[in-house]
Amino acid sequence: MRLLLVEDDVMVASGIKLGLTDAGYAVDWVGSGERAEEVLRAETFDAAIIDIGLPGMSGLDLTRRLRLSDVASRTMPVLILTARDALQDRVQGLDLGADDYMVKPFELPELLARLRALLRRSQAATSAVLSFGPLEMDTASRRATVRAVVDGQARQQVIDLGPREWTVMEYLLINAPKPASKDKLLAALTGWDKEITPNAVEVYISRLRSKLEPHGLALRSIRGFGYRLEQQEG
Repeated sequence: MRLLLVEDDVMVASGIKLGLTDAGYAVDWVGSGERAEEVLRAETFDAAIIDIGLPGMSGLDLTRRLRLSDVASRTMPVLILTARDALQDRVQGLDLGADDYMVKPFELPELLARLRALLRRSQAATSAVLSFGPLEMDTASRRATVRAVVDGQARQQVIDLGPREWTVMEYLLINAPKPASKDKLLAALTGWDKEITPNAVEVYISRLRSKLEPHGLALRSIRGFGYRLEQQEG
């Protein structure tokens, strides 16, 4: 899961980001609402953690503008952070489109638990199954299968995918039949500052090819751009 953290306090942001990264999330951090808007127009995240007390555009204004925008992330879960414990502030945040809130200071285990709950609800509210040809990916149960004929009977065969193989396959499937750019696949795999090279995408594409080709599916390389999921002819 890829998260966007919007927090202007460097020490607070560093602590939150470290805790979320240790929990297995890819976390990108920006320090202002204006920068968050730019990022959200260009990239997609699974959830956002937004501090209310941002310089310039407040976290409340950012949440409101996000919910009224036409960006792909407008329906993503938003958890707001606030040093304000007044009921009015919490109600205003929820009314403007936040899904949950936490009052500073807070404990990391509670933040992680609230995030997990938001992500579960988000996945349940959207279409859980992605499909292309014989391939199906159930994003709620994290289960990938292909339709196959075994001993004359139609069956669903499970495809075993590692976490990053799943991420690449999901992005390809969401874009199919259009190609997915290599840069976007790399961004989906990591945060902005992770030490990972573009060659990593090729490694996961190679692994996926070996798992998909026996089932009549191909990953075609689009030179200078990326990859496209296709059904093999014949």
